[in-house]
Amino acid sequence: MQKTKFKQTGIGKKDFIGAWRITKMSDFDNDYVNEEVKAFIKVEKSGMGEFHFGLVQGSMSGDFKKNREGIIFDFTWEGNDECDSANGDGWMKINDDGTAEGEIRFHLGDTSKFWAKKAKTR
Repeated sequence: MQKTKFKQTGIGKKDFIGAWRITKMSDFDNDYVNEEVKAFIKVEKSGMGEFHFGLVQGSMSGDFKKNREGIIFDFTWEGNDECDSANGDGWMKINDDGTAEGEIRFHLGDTSKFWAKKAKTR
């Protein structure tokens, strides 16, 4: 039986923690993405978190998982989209350059990839 090899990136759970500024989404233009607030995704040490883009906001619950690419934050979410209840799932990974990318999926609906960079702390 052949062993699965995992990529060694040096990126760990601690690197996900904090607020990330969503800089781009695949299915929405930037005017919509930043309509109510500057779009963000925030991950807490506990695996809880939140995100907000356009008229969509949600609270997340997830796990940090190791796969062939390294560590990902895999989550489910619930919230609202223009005041209608919405839920789904998604994932996020950190690239070698320190940026992040992932995907937010709506249950029985849209899927959008996102790209983010760590928010500056004040």
